[in-house]
Amino acid sequence: MAKIAMYWGAGCGGCDVSLLGIHEALLDLLDVLEIVFWPCATDFKYEDLEKMKDKSIDVAFYNGAIRTEENEHIAKLLRKKAKLLVAYGSCASKGCVIGLANLSTKEDIFDAAYLHNESTKNPDGIVPQEKAGDLELPAILPYLKTLDQVVEVDAVIPGCPPPTPVLVEALNALLEGKTTFGKEVALCDECPRKDTKPDKIEITKFYRWHEKEDNGDCFLAQNMICMGPATRAGCGGECIAANIPCTGCMGTVSRVKDQGASMMSAIASLMEEEMDEEKERELIASIHDMVGTFYKYSAARLLPKGRLKDES
Repeated sequence: MAKIAMYWGAGCGGCDVSLLGIHEALLDLLDVLEIVFWPCATDFKYEDLEKMKDKSIDVAFYNGAIRTEENEHIAKLLRKKAKLLVAYGSCASKGCVIGLANLSTKEDIFDAAYLHNESTKNPDGIVPQEKAGDLELPAILPYLKTLDQVVEVDAVIPGCPPPTPVLVEALNALLEGKTTFGKEVALCDECPRKDTKPDKIEITKFYRWHEKEDNGDCFLAQNMICMGPATRAGCGGECIAANIPCTGCMGTVSRVKDQGASMMSAIASLMEEEMDEEKERELIASIHDMVGTFYKYSAARLLPKGRLKDES
């Protein structure tokens, strides 16, 4: 019987809940595996994990990013105790939305969240401390890290959270000792709107998806940014089926390292031919939040130390 572990780092908790999305298949899995560590679901303590023999866990799933000393400590401990360590979900593998915090320093984040915030009353100017009375709290790291920036990772299950079809395939593969799985094609290949894409698309201005009435065609053909061309297939286009453009949570196929650059290259190929500089500037200006659009899930990998701010 395979022994598995699951840990929740810096994240929203959706990855833990996503396991329930496989429904009855979870009951079948319980016949072939033993959960030896899962603090979110059962009463396991860190001491229990520390007492386990090295490499006694067959597969350890680490979801969430690394933002505190505790997150980092458990990542290293799981690496030591597990034969296979899996980055589960976008936060662990890419940094995800919370990785956008690396655009700012820790001090800037504390200031915005606790000191100068219209919805926060904090007249005493209290910010998170490592000591609260007799209680010692884990220190918040200067910047957010992905799992593979701390320890070696054997496999990645993409998604925010991993969609059920992706998760089922990945779990079955991992229990068989395989570390490669998933599709190596762009989301456009399985997009529910792929048959609505015209032979030629010319983009002169971008609209946010709530600014224009959706006619059911390919979002890019409607001049709305959809990250499908730069995003790995496998999710079945769940967001697009709900009439929302893809934002790229599945990451890229293995041969593509920079999702944002890949998408910008795709857009450049769709721009109106012989566009003058003024129109180019207007097109660029119509894209709100460049980093949040093209690097919503991978900013932490590009900005591992808050490079846009001087931390010194």
